[in-house]
Amino acid sequence: MDTHHPTATPTSTPARPARRRRRRPLRIIGFTLVGLVGLGALTLGGTATYDAIATAAERDDIRPYGELVPVTGGRVNVAVTGSGASTVVLLPGFGTASPVIDFAPLVDRLEDTHRVVVVEPLGYGLSDGTDRPRTSANIVDEVHQALSTLGIDRYVLAGHSVAGIYALEYTNAYPDEVQAFVGIDSSVPTQPGIDDAVGSGLFRFVKATGLARVLTAVSGDAYAGLPYTDAQKEQMTLLSHRTSMRATYLDEYEHLGANFRHARSLTFPADLPVRLFVVGDDPEVPGWERLHREQAASVTDGQVVLLDGGHYLHHTHAAEIAEGIDAVADLGQ
Repeated sequence: MDTHHPTATPTSTPARPARRRRRRPLRIIGFTLVGLVGLGALTLGGTATYDAIATAAERDDIRPYGELVPVTGGRVNVAVTGSGASTVVLLPGFGTASPVIDFAPLVDRLEDTHRVVVVEPLGYGLSDGTDRPRTSANIVDEVHQALSTLGIDRYVLAGHSVAGIYALEYTNAYPDEVQAFVGIDSSVPTQPGIDDAVGSGLFRFVKATGLARVLTAVSGDAYAGLPYTDAQKEQMTLLSHRTSMRATYLDEYEHLGANFRHARSLTFPADLPVRLFVVGDDPEVPGWERLHREQAASVTDGQVVLLDGGHYLHHTHAAEIAEGIDAVADLGQ
């Protein structure tokens, strides 16, 4: 009802009382909406306050691991385990809360025969956040600085998800250091959907209001049935609260489109052995297998290995991926 243009009332009915009766339902609705908005604001204010308090309290519960290595823009956390004639460097997918713990099933399979290096880029795990823009070039530069500081200059580079985009930049920048690339359901520059990604404003709202913590709490155990201990699960949750949707995370998210577009001008060096472990028949990304086969065909020694499972293949197929890494590592001996 348009209260600015009330319909006429019969002259036998007093105008003022009639208008008051007509407006009362709208007043009730208005008061109700104001109340709901106020309740929502109080609720969101409460979740935001709780998130800030809980995040501060959890700092002492996070268990340190690895070594913080100074690079441009901050300190990168690097965990080095195992020993062997060859070195394997592992790079995480976007937003992984704790790359070191996330890669544990694969590291367990590799560390008896290889030196295994897990790099947590700035904004991930125990690494610092940074104001340095999250371009592929900057991320690659920081990872290389950390490895160089540790004296690591010859290795198999393996990466999950978006690390496939950074690997294109990396292998072209440092071709003499990388002896092979192993992709774990790795991203490819021309995959569909990147330009349709949700804007970061929603993520900023979810983080600012503390809803990210609520969503984590109600989503259940994301690692149920996977080879992680309760202590590892707890640490990944704590580190998710610490890193997810914060400034560095959001800056990388906002750079994804540009980073993918830049990578479309790149291919792996033709003489670089490439092994791509890929989810077979992925319904979420049209042409997923085809795109990886095209990428593998761009090098002299490229192979695609199809596996059943979800995007985090190293959680469920660590043995197969480790065997593939063993094989390409032997090529460089």
